[in-house]
Order: sequence, then C-alpha cells, then structure tokens
Amino acid sequence: MAHSARDDTGFLREVRDAVTGRAALLVTGVLVLQLAFIASYVGAFHSPRPRDVPLGVVAPRQITGQLVYELAALPGDPLAPRAVGDEAAARRQINERDLDAALIVDPRGTTDTLLVAGGSGTSLAQATEAVVARAERAQQRSLKVVDVAPAAAGDARGLSSFYLVVGWCVGGYLCAAILAISAGARPANTHRALIRLAALALYAAGSGLLGAVVAGPVLGALPAGIAGLWGLGTLVVFAVGALTLALQGLAGVVGIGLAIAIVVVLGNPSAGGAYPYPLLPPFWGTIGPYLPPGAGTWAARSLAYFRGNALTCPLLVLSGWAVAGTAATLASASFRGGKGRTERSV
Repeated sequence: MAHSARDDTGFLREVRDAVTGRAALLVTGVLVLQLAFIASYVGAFHSPRPRDVPLGVVAPRQITGQLVYELAALPGDPLAPRAVGDEAAARRQINERDLDAALIVDPRGTTDTLLVAGGSGTSLAQATEAVVARAERAQQRSLKVVDVAPAAAGDARGLSSFYLVVGWCVGGYLCAAILAISAGARPANTHRALIRLAALALYAAGSGLLGAVVAGPVLGALPAGIAGLWGLGTLVVFAVGALTLALQGLAGVVGIGLAIAIVVVLGNPSAGGAYPYPLLPPFWGTIGPYLPPGAGTWAARSLAYFRGNALTCPLLVLSGWAVAGTAATLASASFRGGKGRTERSV
C-alpha cells in the first residue's frame, strides 16, 4: 500500500511538472479561442442571405415610387432600393460603390436589365439577381443581367482580394509575435519597442510589395496597379503587426492570442470576402468594415475594380489601427521601462 501511495504521489508530481498551472491556463485560453473560431465562422457563413442590398431603380417617373415601395417591402428586407435618375447615374453610383446593383426598367417591353458588379463578390451579384428575378417573375417580366464591373478572369468569384489581405494579416501578426517573443515576453524599454516597430515597418513594406507582385503580374488575379496594392499591403501588415505588438506588450503571450481573436476569429469571417456585407448576419456585417481584414478587402477590391473609389473610410480604419497600435506599444514599453528603473533604484 505504501509503495502504491508513493507511486501515486510520484505520478501527480510528474503531471504537475509536465503541465504547470500556467500551461493549463494557457491551454484553457486556447480552447476558448478555438470555440470562438468555430462559433464565429459558422455563425457568419451558415446561412447567407441578402439584407438591405443597396439597389438603384431607374424607371418611368409615374411608376418609380410604387416600384421602390414594392421592392423595399419584399419579405426579409433583402433590398434597400432607391430611385436613380437614369442608367448613366446608376452605373456611376455602382462604380463609386454607393450601389451594389441597379434595376433598369424598360417601359416599352417586358425585359428589364439588372446591373451588377461581380468585382464586389460574385456571391452578392448572384444573390441580388435571384431576389430581383423572383420579383420580376411575379410581375410577368423577365430579367437580363449585365455585369458592369466583372471580376478578372484569374479572380475566381472575386475572392483574390480577400485572400491577399488575409495573407498580409497573417504576416503582420506572425512577424510581430516573433519580434515580441524573441527576447522576452514584454518590451523592456522604449528603444527596443522602437526598433521592433521599425523592423515591422520594413517587413510590411517588403511583404506588401511581394504580395502585390504575386497577386498581380505573377498570377494575374487582380488587375490593380502594383503601386496601389503595395501601399495598401504595407498599411495592412503594419496595422496588424502594431496591434499585435501592443497587445503583447500589455498582456504578454496572452496578447498574441487576443490579436488572433481580433484579426482571425472576428476579422476574417466579417471581412466581406466569401460573402460581402449584405449577405452576412447583422453582427458580422456591422463589425467587418472596422477591422483590418474587412477594411483591407474593401480597399483591394476598390483598387482592382472600381478605379480606386470609396477608399477613404477603409484607409482611415487601417491607419487608426496602425497609429493606436504604435502608441500603445510605445506607452506600454515606456511604462514598464520606467517601472523597472524605479524598482532598481529602490
């Protein structure tokens, strides 16, 4: 019996040595992150349906009001229709990304035209077409679809912008994590934090350029110019990296997990990649534009297919993350460096 008790005690000691309390806490955090990943991706993608798709309506004045009312009253609120003066104005607003589609009514026949923009995401164009076609059939009319901003031949379903931005985001938080943990869990002083931020900026510029070259000339997936994508990629990588450095400086290794939660768990499914914002549930559609993957994906599509229109908001979002991450990284380093000096002097 005594021998058995000693064996049990030895086994428990081995367990404690192999799995420390800190390790158990971190593994619990990993489990929470894993479950959050599953819930976020399944929640965002399990039942896509259009909600409030901005739709222009070009029709004779005497029927425009009634038609807009009927389209707005469709079950489930799939469309957010509004009257537009003529087809040229509708095309311009689609190119400016104020509209996702436009219905052009032909008063002299029974076939109307739906203008869509495949560059915004093929799934959105198809979902909008399905909704409008049902409404047209109910009125004994048919529908012709015209893609005024089609995705490039090498950009299957308009997803290349999303995958490019996801790659930049992965590089950003992995580079920052390596810089942060290579010499300790927290930046020891402001100088070290500045050096890490400078190294991150160099990496961002290099990886931004290489990503643009691969997606553009090498694979022919995106028709945007190299310079625009390069600038965007640099900003995306630096913004995500600065966020990671900031959270790691504030929370140690746990901060890297928090960065992954923001960028991967919340940011990727809400980015509007596989399903653009009008197809996502309200929570994901609301947060997506304000997280780096969503802002980056929107900007990349604007550069590739919409002549660089509607870039101000996503660039401000990315710049905000970059500035906030930089400031928090330096503030954390300064605080901990000052605290360390105080403790040494005491």
